[in-house]
Amino acid sequence: MDSLEKQLGYTFKNKQLLIEALTHKSYKQPYDNERLEFLGDAVLDLIVGEYLYKKFPTSDEGKLSKIRASLVNENGFNKLALVLDLGNYIFLSNAEENNEGRTKPSLLSNAFEALMGAIYLESGLEEVQKIVISMLEANYEEISLDSLFRDYKTSLQELTQARFSVTPEYRLVGSSGPDHKKEFEVSVTIEGKEYARALGKSKKVAQQEAAFIAIEILQKENT
Repeated sequence: MDSLEKQLGYTFKNKQLLIEALTHKSYKQPYDNERLEFLGDAVLDLIVGEYLYKKFPTSDEGKLSKIRASLVNENGFNKLALVLDLGNYIFLSNAEENNEGRTKPSLLSNAFEALMGAIYLESGLEEVQKIVISMLEANYEEISLDSLFRDYKTSLQELTQARFSVTPEYRLVGSSGPDHKKEFEVSVTIEGKEYARALGKSKKVAQQEAAFIAIEILQKENT
């Protein structure tokens, strides 16, 4: 626990709160981290939303929402959980541990949210804000729509490999419009099931848009 607190740059006054944040429901205690996860999710949504609002003063709501969706999701929180080696600290049942629970993106993401929820309860929004913004800026080379947008295909591949042990398949469904203003429609399929279709000014852009939609669908399925 001391090691985790050093990495966070935060020391819990109430150690039981920290233990609760790291306790998975499979561990069969009178408490688990699901309520703290719920709280942390809302806190992180607000912190990242405010950060982006200030960082991009000329961006409209649509762009800000897309950037936030790229950061505030299972893949984004799993990335930060891995930086903290959070899997080493979670209390799990033997069955869940044998099922590679310590490396599951959904489990790590939930634990990260719970941890932030616990810090919020104990020390308030500013303390969580300081930790989260510091981690984001240290672990993303660039936070912008372009840089994160390029990452959707990679993010979807990581997600599908972790969950299904397969990679997504993209198919050009069709194209329309004159040569100088063509639009391409691309579908993305996982295990033979089509998850999303999207339009773009190029095949690559359409693939990225389809990957973005598919990530959102997969995350909703897993909640």
